[in-house]
Amino acid sequence: MKDIALECKHVSIDYRDLSHMSLAKSLRKDGIKRANVVRAVNDVSFSVNKGEILGIVGRNGSGKTTLLRSVAGIFQPDEGIIDTHGNRVSLMAIGIGFNGNNTGRENILKSGMLLGCELDYVKEHMDEIIEFSELGDFIDRPVRTYSSGMYSKLSFAVTAILDTDIMLVDEVLSVGDERFRKKSFKKMEELMLSDRTVLIVSHATNTLEQFCDKVLWINDGHLMQLGETNEVLSAYNESMQL
Repeated sequence: MKDIALECKHVSIDYRDLSHMSLAKSLRKDGIKRANVVRAVNDVSFSVNKGEILGIVGRNGSGKTTLLRSVAGIFQPDEGIIDTHGNRVSLMAIGIGFNGNNTGRENILKSGMLLGCELDYVKEHMDEIIEFSELGDFIDRPVRTYSSGMYSKLSFAVTAILDTDIMLVDEVLSVGDERFRKKSFKKMEELMLSDRTVLIVSHATNTLEQFCDKVLWINDGHLMQLGETNEVLSAYNESMQL
């Protein structure tokens, strides 16, 4: 029997929509109470085995990123349980995890410690991360000066090089120059041969076909289908034509 790395049981996640309110009203406690509650993820259940690669697809606004960030522990589900079975989880996503006023080097150290890595371990892999990121002298400049491509390179390098049990990838593989994307794909192939468990959110179905053991499709927060990669992607692509 395969070991389960991650379980999501009847997970539902809400957020409050304040877009219809003025800034002043939205900052008041009674304003927050009157805000529209939107269910971004609705009663989603699935499990991922150790070493398995799971792709997640859905239209924009379907709840993919919300689900991934909840698995990462950025916020808790409103209903249901997310059980990582004691595994360390890292999230690779644009705009998440780095302090813009800190340098790339400083962010590597902080990110590693947030992932539960020992400081000496992060320092030991510092040069490898910097070399992979290809940032050169920018590694000692504030991250707020980085382009989105540079940010994605550093994010990928930190998450790919530092050893965590479960890696969550949110569209990062589609960002950056063509040469770096090929380099990232090669690194992902290496990770697939290890015991790393990976969840990938992507609109690039060719990426999911290449890497994933199975795919989860969600729409408007609801789980539509979970199963063999080509079967689910075929159903998803057909729905996109409607």
